[in-house]
Amino acid sequence: MQKRDSTSPIQHYLQHLHDKYARLEDGAVATYIPELGQADPQGFGIVIATVDGQIYEVGDSGTPFTIQSISKPLVYGLALETHGHRHVATRVGVEPSGEAFNSISLDPATGRPMNPMINAGAIATTSLVPGEDDAARRLNLTGALASFAGHELGFDQKVYESERDTGHRNRAIAHLLRNFGILMGNPEEPLDLYFRQCSVLVTARDLAVMAATLANGGTNPVTGRRILQPHNTGRVLSVMTSCGMYDYSGAWIHNVGMPAKSGVAGGILAVLPGQLGVGVYSPPLDSKGNSVRGVRACTDLSRDFGLHLFNTPRVVTPALKSSHTGAEIRGRRLRRRGELDVLHRHGAEIRVYQLRGRLVFASIEPVIRSVIAQASAATHVILDLARVVDVDPASCRLLLDLADHLRRAGVHAHFTGAGDQAAFREYIEARLSAEGWSRLAEHRHLADALEACEHDLLRRHESAAFVDGDVGLGDQELCRGLTPGELQDLAARLVEIDFPAGAAVVEAGSASDSMYFIERGEVGIFLVNDGPETPPLSTLGPGMSFGEVALVDRDPRSATVRTLGPMRALRLSFEEFDRLEDSGLGHLRTKLVANLASVLAARLRSANREIASLR
Repeated sequence: MQKRDSTSPIQHYLQHLHDKYARLEDGAVATYIPELGQADPQGFGIVIATVDGQIYEVGDSGTPFTIQSISKPLVYGLALETHGHRHVATRVGVEPSGEAFNSISLDPATGRPMNPMINAGAIATTSLVPGEDDAARRLNLTGALASFAGHELGFDQKVYESERDTGHRNRAIAHLLRNFGILMGNPEEPLDLYFRQCSVLVTARDLAVMAATLANGGTNPVTGRRILQPHNTGRVLSVMTSCGMYDYSGAWIHNVGMPAKSGVAGGILAVLPGQLGVGVYSPPLDSKGNSVRGVRACTDLSRDFGLHLFNTPRVVTPALKSSHTGAEIRGRRLRRRGELDVLHRHGAEIRVYQLRGRLVFASIEPVIRSVIAQASAATHVILDLARVVDVDPASCRLLLDLADHLRRAGVHAHFTGAGDQAAFREYIEARLSAEGWSRLAEHRHLADALEACEHDLLRRHESAAFVDGDVGLGDQELCRGLTPGELQDLAARLVEIDFPAGAAVVEAGSASDSMYFIERGEVGIFLVNDGPETPPLSTLGPGMSFGEVALVDRDPRSATVRTLGPMRALRLSFEEFDRLEDSGLGHLRTKLVANLASVLAARLRSANREIASLR
């Protein structure tokens, strides 16, 4: 048996992205803090964490490094939670400085730092960390950062000492803030706490979870613990949007479109509100102090997955409307009892996912995750787009990558209801061909795809139960159990008729005077007002009968039966049926009625299972 690949297309994409930039040699490791210069310039990890806790990671995602300036928005959030916005605003502003991270950007009138993302503002914010003494404040600060990550975090003593011993500019900033009354008491105390906060150890995975916590309105998606109130989360993200990438912030939000914060140890934390968080680690920095590979990776992620904040919907409707197996729902073809038994036993090999709304990365990602998780036992996967209003480029890419993933795993992928999705079709034809589109979207309607999948399943599991050719009288569903003599008696009362394609064998509203056994071809059942382009309500093939229900009540026909191609049938008039009793063939009549009851009961049970699955 072929080994199933459970790797997500999203994981494959991240690996491709990592491979694309892993050999990039641009930038240099920070050395102004001597200990940071010891970092491996080849280190590179990328992580995505969704707001429901799913994590995708590649490369050095578990390599620890110091958080540095990425701590700034998180500590700013702690200050807002502790003191409230009004009080915090007296110590630090929210305006972009347009200058480097270590610039001395202070309001000329008040001495207040321009924003909490530059060092001056961060030192002011750190001074607001609550606690009765230095030890308590250190504990509260590290505890807050650990809550964002979802676990206890380490500490790099050597980096702390290196920052403390060489941080002369930051020391000057702290004393200048004390001069303006922004810091109270000894400025060395909040400065030391700031050095410690920058020296907390994190990984790219930690950054992604921290970012997902902000994306999730302040609740950690892994632990379920609320860290920030939503209104304070919004304030943190606002400052990150305008100031998080220092004097590159304008270009970043224009090109990438996600609130973000970088650190000189090579980390980048990026947030797409309501959807996901991104963590990247790569030590070489550009002239702005941002990770070179990190900026490139985030730019590609945003473009390829449609993650730009101003190009995505504020409210993301879950894309998955419902999911079922082939044991729960059926195509249009009414099946013989033997076929129904096989489908009931093996129908779980057919997986059906009905999608809806606008498909964007955040709405389609859980669907892909679910499909892959359940694909190990599947042979066919149907993705129905009939209720989808739009498919963005990122979703086009992911859906096609999913189809390719399924193909490599030996699973057939089918897209139905996709005829109106012009962008999706154009994308597939551009990457594959018109033939590729025809292959993936061969079946316009879900019912057609289900029928084709059922045919394949029946052929593979019990070919004897599947009938696709001519069926003689002895193998008809209603003739089960008849003796050769009874079959001969019945055959003498039948008339063989050939019908052309499109012939109305039975008209809705007409008198009920006959029933038909299908020997060859198939028919469709249509309601009274169905137009010529309307697909049939159900279909019947060789070995099945129609018109037989009227044997019970003899009421006028309730539906129209038309041939879907050339069809041959055996006609039994109700007049001949009624004569069986008078001809001494009451036992034959009884067997036919008993078989009819059995067939109708099997169909009812199948319908009941389908209805129950749709609740």
